[in-house]
Amino acid sequence: MSISNVSFIGLGVMGYPMAGHLKKNKYNVTVFNRTNSKSKKWVDEFNGKLALTPGEASSNSDIVFICVGRDEDLIEVMEGENGIISNIKKNSIIVDHTTASANIARRFYDQLKDSNLNFLDAPISGGQVGAEKGILSIMVGGDKNEFDIVKPVLESYGKTIELIGPSGSGQLAKMINQICIAGLVQGLSEAMAFGKKAQLDMEKVISVISKGAAQSWQMENRYRTMLDGEFNFGFAVDWMRKDLSICFDEAKKNGSLLPITKFIDDYYAQIQKNGGSRFDTSSLMTLVDK
Repeated sequence: MSISNVSFIGLGVMGYPMAGHLKKNKYNVTVFNRTNSKSKKWVDEFNGKLALTPGEASSNSDIVFICVGRDEDLIEVMEGENGIISNIKKNSIIVDHTTASANIARRFYDQLKDSNLNFLDAPISGGQVGAEKGILSIMVGGDKNEFDIVKPVLESYGKTIELIGPSGSGQLAKMINQICIAGLVQGLSEAMAFGKKAQLDMEKVISVISKGAAQSWQMENRYRTMLDGEFNFGFAVDWMRKDLSICFDEAKKNGSLLPITKFIDDYYAQIQKNGGSRFDTSSLMTLVDK
């Protein structure tokens, strides 16, 4: 299947550069964003096409990419007279990059299969920097045939792309990703605060331990801003709590225990109460660096 026309729904901090990489890779890209001024800005920068509804954006696309906020936002762009489902052509593939529930992924997969349409849940990891550099990790749930068609296009902005399993598996993998990050950032926050109180040269410390078993993406990319008390460089606390709520819902269903994750979610709730809703997730540092 030759892919030429694609659309991208949702031009937030992740979607905007991702759609740009598609255009740079010579795909014909039509975009839709709920705030139309963002679509106009993208078109001015990348010379793609602008649509006024998700349905209009999707009507002539072989692949429709979506990157919105939550389950409710996904439903909003998918359903209704001006939504994707009512306007997309048969045999097209919908690739959802939203971090959403596994249930909503399975629901749309089943619904679209009955209409000769295809749905892949494909949440992403790597942050805004990863999106801008085109080196995201993409975990996919769905059918292999559609994955094989989509993968070369995903390589426009993905470095590591893996079919995890059937529909919903991509979202479950993203939940694991968020659980891991929550624990990592708390440990890093405590370590940075400890080092400061011990009056160590933390640049020297990081230069050593970042080459050993303690190394992590969070350490490499966030230690400096954490030490400087700057927390406006990444994924917001509000969004992390949304993601963790999805993890907790799924854990209830499969019988998993997430005690440390629950503690850290409570810490993020404290940050929200302290006015840090839009701080990035490394702001856990504010609770231990007194």
